[in-house]
Amino acid sequence: MQDVQKNNPQSEDPREIHSGTCKTVIPSCDQGNCSTCPDQPSCSSPQILSVAELMDAFNGVSKMSIAHEIVVNQDFHMEQIDFSPDSLESKIKETMQNAFWDHLREQLSATPPDYSYVLQLLKEIKEILLSLLLPRQNRLKNQIEEVMDMELLKQEADHGALDVSHLSTYLLSMMTMLCAPVRDEEIQKLENISDPVQLLREIFHVLGLMKMDMVNFTIQSIRPHLQEHSIQYERAKFQELLQKMPNFLDHTTKWLTQAAAEVMTPPSNYDLPDQISSSPADGTMKESCIISPSIVLNQAYMNLLQWDPNNEEFPETVMMDKTRLQEIQCQLNRLTVLASVLLVANSYCGTKLMNSPQFVHKLKQIIRVLLEENQSKLDEALLTISDQVLQEIQQAFVDLNLPALSKESITSLSGQIHSVAKEDNCVRSIIDQRIRLFLKCCLVRGLQPSLRDLPGGITPIEEELAEIGQKFSALIHHNQQVFGPYYANILKKILLTSQEAEASVDST
Repeated sequence: MQDVQKNNPQSEDPREIHSGTCKTVIPSCDQGNCSTCPDQPSCSSPQILSVAELMDAFNGVSKMSIAHEIVVNQDFHMEQIDFSPDSLESKIKETMQNAFWDHLREQLSATPPDYSYVLQLLKEIKEILLSLLLPRQNRLKNQIEEVMDMELLKQEADHGALDVSHLSTYLLSMMTMLCAPVRDEEIQKLENISDPVQLLREIFHVLGLMKMDMVNFTIQSIRPHLQEHSIQYERAKFQELLQKMPNFLDHTTKWLTQAAAEVMTPPSNYDLPDQISSSPADGTMKESCIISPSIVLNQAYMNLLQWDPNNEEFPETVMMDKTRLQEIQCQLNRLTVLASVLLVANSYCGTKLMNSPQFVHKLKQIIRVLLEENQSKLDEALLTISDQVLQEIQQAFVDLNLPALSKESITSLSGQIHSVAKEDNCVRSIIDQRIRLFLKCCLVRGLQPSLRDLPGGITPIEEELAEIGQKFSALIHHNQQVFGPYYANILKKILLTSQEAEASVDST
């Protein structure tokens, strides 16, 4: 566990979590203890945070972020940073490493040899080997301690009797015993290196990879434990942070307030379907004038998928998932274009072609690849897509002995596909609404019921929607479990204030 903490990169800076600014002056609590209510740290006079307090807050966020990442991201693992060969960082790193190893070579070539650098290196190698051991491997631990007794090695070095070649052979045998199977080939290559300095350099490099393997093994081992306790752990760490920075829910409050305002005056075409809105669980306004907090919260979550990247006021409670939510937003945009093009093509292909799974799959693959290759240039991508789609349709008509498309139809189809690039395009708007309706249904009803009632026009992307729906629902479910008490307190104030205001207007 120490290795995991030592090698994990520090996650989001608390300044980034607070909209890119570092609040060093905060209100302090008169009572000295504000932990009675999770979202109400009672405060008064300002207090300047010391450097130690800022670092403590930073460490709290780092630990919470790492634990959260391990729990929600099944593919999370650590990797060594590899800079571009032409980058300044890479050149500096290479220069420093070469200087060390060149000096080591000079020391060993001297008469008598100077072992000071070798001893430093062996000490660090010993520490890495010990860190690779499991708690039960006491015999190997004692063996390493005995063979690499630094006091004894220093005495041998002082008398010119240090056998670097023998130690290197022992290190290779120990590495072979401790390494993951994926490193076997790399260690075997080391056995063919005769130059002692080059051998030590490569040993040190492979040990670094083995150490990263152990970190990732540890992450996999602790994931079940973290999943069991992550909700309480994240909430406790967030509460600690909130006590130091009581304004750390300002953006969350604004986010929920905006969602409440939207729910109170919802667009008529954005309501949930009748079978959902009539459900008592979702508290819809169609059945009652009382607004359910869950409806407001679901609307707030949906707003995150349309977040302006230039808006820095991202809610603090979902900051750890900001990158994931942005990726889902990008995936949704691509899916919207993909489904829109398929719907346009459907009106020209006819049911015979569009009912062919092979044909639809082929079109989807073509469109997906071209969209991913031209993510920043949708206009250009759709021009290429329209050409490819037309080519596939015409070839399919030939294969089925069907009449070819007329020139007017070709021009019209090409133009309609290209017009999907406009955000206000009617087909794109409809598809976008239906995709977001599906995701909102996933939050209210669950994935499987939502898939059974999939709106028309997006059935060709059912598989992709199921994957995104599962990912989005799991993310939101975890967030709601962790931060539910904070949301409940904020929404209680927002909704009570709104209803009191409406009652006041009605009474006049």
